[in-house]
Amino acid sequence: MTIDASAVGRTYPAPESYLVGREKIREFADAIGDPNPAYRGDDAIAPPTFAFPLGQGAFNLMLADPVLGLALHRIVHADQKFAYKRPIRAGDEVAALCTLTAYRQLRGMDVVTTETVLTTTDGEELATTTAVIFHTPEGDA
Repeated sequence: MTIDASAVGRTYPAPESYLVGREKIREFADAIGDPNPAYRGDDAIAPPTFAFPLGQGAFNLMLADPVLGLALHRIVHADQKFAYKRPIRAGDEVAALCTLTAYRQLRGMDVVTTETVLTTTDGEELATTTAVIFHTPEGDA
């Protein structure tokens, strides 16, 4: 099954906000092996890639959309970009909205581009993550 190109523009809001804690920031920095002191303490800011897990709930809703027919086991993550308005800090309560921004076929694969906008629950824009995934249609995996 290929993706219906009319799905471009569909949006997927994360089902709940994410309250960023300084311990989660420290744990994430430890997990990626980054000893930067900015990621520790009461005034911790998050490493740039911390934005990805904050948008994961919204991204997962897109993956589960039956109209798209995507299957996680047939996906290869091809590209990821982060654009920040300001650093994400401990204490930020973050909402995420994922949008399917582009779709095309390339040598029998679906190429899907998404954009996830992260904002505080007060509406302040924090960051935008852009992802490109390759999806192999069923029977070709």
